[in-house]
Amino acid sequence: MDKEVNKEYKSGSLSKGGFRGLTKRIIPCLDIKDGRTVKGTNFVNLRDAGDAVELGALYAQQGADELVFLDITATIEKRKTLSKLVNRIAHHINIPFTVGGGISSVDDVSVLLQNGADKISINTSAFKNPQLISDLASEFGSQCVVLAIDARQEEDGEWYVYLNGGRTKTNKICFDWAKHGVMLGAGEILLTSMNHDGTKQGFAIDLTKQLAENLPVPVIASGGGGTMQHFVDVFENGKADAALAASIFHFKEIAIPELKTFLKAKNINVRL
Repeated sequence: MDKEVNKEYKSGSLSKGGFRGLTKRIIPCLDIKDGRTVKGTNFVNLRDAGDAVELGALYAQQGADELVFLDITATIEKRKTLSKLVNRIAHHINIPFTVGGGISSVDDVSVLLQNGADKISINTSAFKNPQLISDLASEFGSQCVVLAIDARQEEDGEWYVYLNGGRTKTNKICFDWAKHGVMLGAGEILLTSMNHDGTKQGFAIDLTKQLAENLPVPVIASGGGGTMQHFVDVFENGKADAALAASIFHFKEIAIPELKTFLKAKNINVRL
C-alpha cells in the first residue's frame, strides 16, 4: 500500500471494501491481560508473551500491515479498554491500529479514537445490542467498525457464535450473525475459530471461505496459523483478505519479513 493510499486508509476516506482482492494483509494480534501480552490455546492456558508497546513497535518496523489490540478480559471484568496503554502503543506505530475489548457505547469509541485507535473491534456487546453496530457505523463510518466473531464448530457440524471471550455459547450460527452484522453497518469481519486457536494446525479454511465469498466486506482469518504455508492456504483457498496471528510472531517462530517474502514467492500479493 503506497503512502497516499495508506493515509486515506487511516483517515477512513477510502472504504476497506475497496481493497478486496488487492493486497493481502498480515496482522499481528496483541491479546492483553493485566497490561501484558498473553497467548493461549483454544482460549485457555494463557502464558505471558511480552510487553505490548515493545511488540507493537517491533511489528510496525517489520512490515506488519496493521495491528490489533484486544483487551481480552475487559468484558468479563466489566471495565473499559485500557486507553492509556492504547495511547502508548499508538505513539510507537505508523500502521492502522484496531482496538477491542469492553466497548459498549459511542463514548467508549470516541475515547479510543482520541487515544490513537484507527478502528475498533466489537464482539459480545454487539451481539447483545446489535443497534450498537449501526450507531457506531453512523457516528464513525463503517470503515471504523470491525465485528469480531468467536466461533466454535460443534458435533452437529455447525459453527456457533460464542461470547465473553469464548466462555458463553449462543444458538446463533456464525455466518448468519456475520451477515446480519454487515447489514447493520460492520465494515469488516474478524473471524476467530476457537477450534483452531493456538493449535498452529492451520486456519478454518471452509468457514473463512464461506464468509469471504458471501459477504461484501473484508474478512480477517484468525486462529490456527502455525506455518507460512498456512497463510498461503487461507489466502488462496479460504479467500481471506487478511490473516491474523499471535504466538508465532510473539515467540519468534515466524518473522513477518520472511513470511511476506514467502507469500510473494507464492504469487500472493502482499506489501513488502
